[in-house]
Amino acid sequence: MLSNLLYRLGGARRQTLPCPDRPLAVIGDVHGSLGLLQDLLAKLPSDAEVVLVGDYIDRGEDSAGVLRFLSDRPDLICLRGNHEDMMLRFLADPSRHGPRWLQHGGVQTLASFGIASGPASGPASAPASATREGLTDCRDALLAALGTELLDFVTQLLPSYLSGNVLVSHAGANPAVAPEDQDPAVLAWGHPDFDKIPRRDGIWVAYGHVIQDRAKVAQRRIAIDTGAYATGRLSAVYLAPGAEPAFMSVLR
Repeated sequence: MLSNLLYRLGGARRQTLPCPDRPLAVIGDVHGSLGLLQDLLAKLPSDAEVVLVGDYIDRGEDSAGVLRFLSDRPDLICLRGNHEDMMLRFLADPSRHGPRWLQHGGVQTLASFGIASGPASGPASAPASATREGLTDCRDALLAALGTELLDFVTQLLPSYLSGNVLVSHAGANPAVAPEDQDPAVLAWGHPDFDKIPRRDGIWVAYGHVIQDRAKVAQRRIAIDTGAYATGRLSAVYLAPGAEPAFMSVLR
């Protein structure tokens, strides 16, 4: 493809600063932290196009509230994270994918919808529902609780968003592939070379997925996941065309 040819040649439009098509605000992983999300949205500049990098569910206490809130906000651009991917896999095949999802925060998501998954001592432990029958029952209950509207919202989440020379995704990108040719699985789950090999096409990548002590920039990579569910800090980056990235956050 022409895009890959341009990429291999080093790109046709290198930029030393982020240059989105219009001011852009990118919010990191929410993980059930509805109050923090609402507080951060209130702080964002009014001229910004707002993108969320995914992982709205799991681990935090109010995944259901976050999904309901976001599904009622068509002005926000919502991407898919690996936790939404895990939930959708669970819904498609609960016995195969349920145990992993429950061990990585699915227990908290089910609880936020009023679905009991059995006793668990923490997010890394397998609940009593981790039997074939129990997992199927939980899947059926979650489908009913989600309803058509929320299920469609999660299913239709975008894999990435490109604005000017800024690519937004959940977990980064393959540095050897042009933005429009990225594998959706890589965008949601990450790539082993993402934080090792700099891109050569001038594209900046804003992403979440990996918890940082603070939001930061390194070699055109903008990391904004500050572990809201665990640290009580939800962060965002504001990108005005041709300006240095500006970080902001809210605390619980």
